[in-house]
Amino acid sequence: MDHSTSLLRLIFLALGAALVVLVVRSAFRLPGDIDTTTTSLFDDGNGGSCTRFSPWACRQGRGDPRSKPSKPRRPSHESDVPRHPLDPLTVREVNRVRELLRAHPLFASAPSSLFVHSLELDEPEKSVVKSWRKGADPLPPRRAVAVVRFRGESHVLGVDLSEGDGAVTPLPVPASGYPMMNMDEQTSLCFAPFKDAAFNASLLRRGVRASDVACLPISLGWYGPAEENRRLIKSQCFSTEGTANFYMRPIEGLTVLVDMDTAEVLHVSDRGAGIPIPAAANTDYRHGHSAPTPAEAQAQGRHGYQTVRVPSMEPPAGGPEFELVDGHTVRWGGWEFHLKPDARAGMVVSRARVQDPATGEHRDVMYKGMASELFVPYMDPTEAWYFKTYMDAGEYGFGLQAMPLVPLNDCPRHARYLDAVFVAADGRPYVRENMICVFERYAGDIAWRHSESPITGMDIRESRPKVTLVARMAASVANYDYIVDWEFQMDGLVRIKVGLSGILMVKGTQYSHMNQVHQNDNMYGTLLSENVIGVIHDHFVTFRLDMDIDGADNSFVKVAMARQNTGAGESPRKSYLKATRHVARTEKDAQVRLKLYEPSEFHIVNPTKKTRVGNPVGYKVVPAGTAASLLDPEDPPQKRGAFTNNQIWVTPYNKTEEWAGGLFVYQSKGEDTLATWSERDRPIENKDLVLWYTLGFHHVPCQEDFPIMPTVSSSFDLKPVNFFESNPILGQRPTQENDLPVCAAAATTS
Repeated sequence: MDHSTSLLRLIFLALGAALVVLVVRSAFRLPGDIDTTTTSLFDDGNGGSCTRFSPWACRQGRGDPRSKPSKPRRPSHESDVPRHPLDPLTVREVNRVRELLRAHPLFASAPSSLFVHSLELDEPEKSVVKSWRKGADPLPPRRAVAVVRFRGESHVLGVDLSEGDGAVTPLPVPASGYPMMNMDEQTSLCFAPFKDAAFNASLLRRGVRASDVACLPISLGWYGPAEENRRLIKSQCFSTEGTANFYMRPIEGLTVLVDMDTAEVLHVSDRGAGIPIPAAANTDYRHGHSAPTPAEAQAQGRHGYQTVRVPSMEPPAGGPEFELVDGHTVRWGGWEFHLKPDARAGMVVSRARVQDPATGEHRDVMYKGMASELFVPYMDPTEAWYFKTYMDAGEYGFGLQAMPLVPLNDCPRHARYLDAVFVAADGRPYVRENMICVFERYAGDIAWRHSESPITGMDIRESRPKVTLVARMAASVANYDYIVDWEFQMDGLVRIKVGLSGILMVKGTQYSHMNQVHQNDNMYGTLLSENVIGVIHDHFVTFRLDMDIDGADNSFVKVAMARQNTGAGESPRKSYLKATRHVARTEKDAQVRLKLYEPSEFHIVNPTKKTRVGNPVGYKVVPAGTAASLLDPEDPPQKRGAFTNNQIWVTPYNKTEEWAGGLFVYQSKGEDTLATWSERDRPIENKDLVLWYTLGFHHVPCQEDFPIMPTVSSSFDLKPVNFFESNPILGQRPTQENDLPVCAAAATTS
């Protein structure tokens, strides 16, 4: 080999290394005082690496297979300042908290052993926020709440951010459970199995290269004393060979138990002997990578099947008519509310008020609304699956798993975006771009209409288009994607919708056709493709809704509907439907399990405020399609997920009762949940109330879910009930031709 060839190779290697550094540095936006040498890449200590804040699985010896080239950097948010009492912590405030914590006597002896698991604004008292007036009042003192781990112990701390010494105050720590995992440990735990000889021997026996393996950290719930006094996690792995959709290639039966604090492998269970790894063919879902099979291609040509044209979601002439004020306050169609990202809840809507067209006054509807917890139990009791009963918010962080939204596909062209400032394990801030989008929706729906029949002799045809405002986030919790919409209508209705998409969590099997399955075999799911079973599971999303209908003193009213029989000779009719109102006095009165043949309406009313004809003003919860948990109440996962025992709960406002599964969910026993709080049976009549609603899905997988699922959605509404004196959108004018944008084909040049 001559010297010129060696020199050329050295030059190419140097250029390649420089390119890698540039890509890594641009993969995540990090505010200026973050040390990018420690946050851009995480070294597993075993020859592998991945981006620190990449979603979930990492590959041995490679980066995240799903990473894409970065886009031009946007503002770093370093100069942001809070402008509203509920604004999230800024980059500067996060850095200030980090300084204060590392200097605190509890941690100053070894600040490198301090790991931050969550850091959020400690919101001021409701009365302070509601009385604050922009431009007239200074912001209330800013405080933060930090949940940290230090030398094996959990701490909850209040941090004063006002001018001065910055006091750090210890707060109560839950009796059981551990804090939400931070992204750093979720990433590092991907690599723990590769350091174990027994694990690597299992891969060798299966003929799988370690460089083709991706592993996921899987929370293990709580099943008894063996899982106490130690933070544990289980890891299961997949083959990435030949596809980006490694979830469809499980290495079935191989489960690794890991100590989260030491990354020590405690046990390797291999129950998958003889179960093949499913083939990679037809699993890739990416555009340009998912080629049809020859039979599919032939069928498409024969039947004229083709891709549907790209849809258009353009606003009327003049563009969207909403404002995003000071970064977090949204104004549109009579609505005004505060919107912010949250590492645990995902998206938080606060101070939602709607304008009364009769008076012009903005009236309170909801003080704060958010997804409080998700419960996702899989219905397979076997050794490698029984523990898969995820609490996605309290264990993984629903907001931490929210990936940047894809313009034009996740959100229309005219959408506005909100970034999030989150915190890494070392306490430094980082920015998650485009986490929330806000846009007007024009779906061709009708707000109201009426046309008169010709028999009346009146030529009346009145109709108004429905335009709504949507605030959206999408979380990719490993394989599953959740799309959460808060949709506001001009008539005062709020629709909260959850969409499920992404990729099924599947198990490998020896079966390649249903004719191989014995009659008594329980697959715990559906055979989706050769050697792939989609396991039956549930999704429950519990929302916390702090309702303030025209003020804080509200009551919960159940309007029961039942058949009323007529008396003999009273009417030609034998029966009719009668509505009976019942005001709930205590929490147990307000626990609701929905029943199709015992229907009710569920109102939150302000009994001190009446319409001109004497009805109490209110809103009602309108359930749509939902599901209830069918697990045994004494089943350990259901004890932890007891907040799904009812679809509706009502509790008196308590600032500390925000998380339906408890503050510390990970490995908790279920003794600090919404169900335990509600057992106190506290008075709730004419009180400041919080309404909890659980939206549920039973999912029996089908072949149409392979290799990636079309979105399935469900929702519920918060609808005005005697809140307005009449139809609040009666004055809306109809749309005319000149209201619409004029579109023309762009000229092309050859």
